[in-house]
Amino acid sequence: MGAGVAKKSGGGGRRRRHRGSSAAMADINITPFVDVMLVLLIIFMVTAPMLTVGVPLELPKTAAASLPTEQEEPLTVSITADGVLMIQTTEVADTDLITKLRAIAETRTSDKIFLRADGALPYTRVAEVMGALSAGGFANIGLVTDAGGPTMDGGN
Repeated sequence: MGAGVAKKSGGGGRRRRHRGSSAAMADINITPFVDVMLVLLIIFMVTAPMLTVGVPLELPKTAAASLPTEQEEPLTVSITADGVLMIQTTEVADTDLITKLRAIAETRTSDKIFLRADGALPYTRVAEVMGALSAGGFANIGLVTDAGGPTMDGGN
């Protein structure tokens, strides 16, 4: 009688192919990478419009260059077209402006205040607010405008 190899029949005689442990995967699955990138794109598309100060104004256009950026978010006082005062995006009464600005300024490192005013406002209202800020002890006031205005040298 000859010697033979005994076959194990496990599971009803089904054959299973086993991949060798030394076989390397030759393709790259980029689906998770694409999923992450699409989620990041959506997050940035949603948050980018929120990064600007939320008071809609029609700023006057000037030829002045923009100011250098700072580490801290600038403290902004806005005057809307109908004359309402806003600190950042919070409406404030004229009588409470200086008191609230002083309380906010104590927690900040920068003393700069940016004044944004709608271009349709009379100059008198802007001058009143600037005068109140100056009288309240805020000397470092910057006026915010849009770029691309007239240069007053005969050009555009």
